[in-house]
Amino acid sequence: MNRKRTTRATPDVTSQAAPAPATVDDDKPASAPAAQTTRGKRKRLDLKSYVEGVLAGDRAVLGRAITLVESQARRDHELAQQLLIELLPHTGKAYRVGITGVPGVGKSTLIEALGCNLISRGHRVAVLAIDPTSRATGGSILGDKTRMTRLSRDLQAFVRPSPAAGSLGGVARKTRETMLVCEAAGFDVVIVETVGVGQSETTVAEMVDFFLLLMLANAGDELQGIKRGIVELADLIAINKAERENAVAVRQARREYMSALRLMHGSHPDWRPSVIAVSGLHNEGLDALWAQVVEHRALLERTGYLASRRQEQTRRWLWTMVEERLMRALREHPAVAALAPEIERTVLAGELTPALGAEALLQAFGLRSS
Repeated sequence: MNRKRTTRATPDVTSQAAPAPATVDDDKPASAPAAQTTRGKRKRLDLKSYVEGVLAGDRAVLGRAITLVESQARRDHELAQQLLIELLPHTGKAYRVGITGVPGVGKSTLIEALGCNLISRGHRVAVLAIDPTSRATGGSILGDKTRMTRLSRDLQAFVRPSPAAGSLGGVARKTRETMLVCEAAGFDVVIVETVGVGQSETTVAEMVDFFLLLMLANAGDELQGIKRGIVELADLIAINKAERENAVAVRQARREYMSALRLMHGSHPDWRPSVIAVSGLHNEGLDALWAQVVEHRALLERTGYLASRRQEQTRRWLWTMVEERLMRALREHPAVAALAPEIERTVLAGELTPALGAEALLQAFGLRSS
């Protein structure tokens, strides 16, 4: 059986022995609407091949399915949505964990150690690492793939760097859908890693069940610059790099974070977020960290909050997509595009208020003031 080429962002492994996905040669008529060719000589899979490949855990097909979901091309959108509809009944059972923290806090090192621990217990782990995107080229750094080399090589893991593409808080626009594809492929732990801490990083908490905030002990004024909203959303704060030489600083930081948490309300009325010390480098404290995730999940399931939380997340997802589509339609509207430069000029010159400028653009779009 020939080896299948994987996508750019999948680990360097080949698909497991499985029937070859249906494809169509460039010089032969398509036997199914979805059977078309893509860039170069690569064959485009049909819907049935995508579904069967993902559900079988075929890593090559999984990578291609995620690429399809992430695609901005209009021709891929319909097939991607059909694929998600077929996969939805096979999703929803995984642990969804979001991890954020300032650059340099050791997110990748901790995630790799945690992921390897979970795999040794029989879990399958998918890591969706949201990479910064260059505003100049649109390219991403994709550094987490190279930093998590041990986890990337494990057949029970799937590390997928995704460019943020300028979306809110560095969260890739398609991360939610990518998460569903990974769950359908049999990964029962999905970790979403973000690029840093900021007010907009709360977007991550709206797509996961458990939100982990990683902090450092020797970072000056620990709470300075950390947004209150982020701390309020944290289900657990873990002080990373808690090696023996940092013991005094870690204890001081833990007291400060605990004091801050007492002034805030958690994401669930019966859950009191705690602060623990961990070392991703030395794999210390990670069992206690995961125990918190499991305990939190049990609480959500016992109270029925897990189902209601995910329904609320889906509702927000729906309206976010509506808002994004409306904004794109507004900006692409010919009348708006023609008028926008002049409106911007007059607003910046102080000749027109932003409110009146917005009203003019909306009227050009076809909306009338109430």
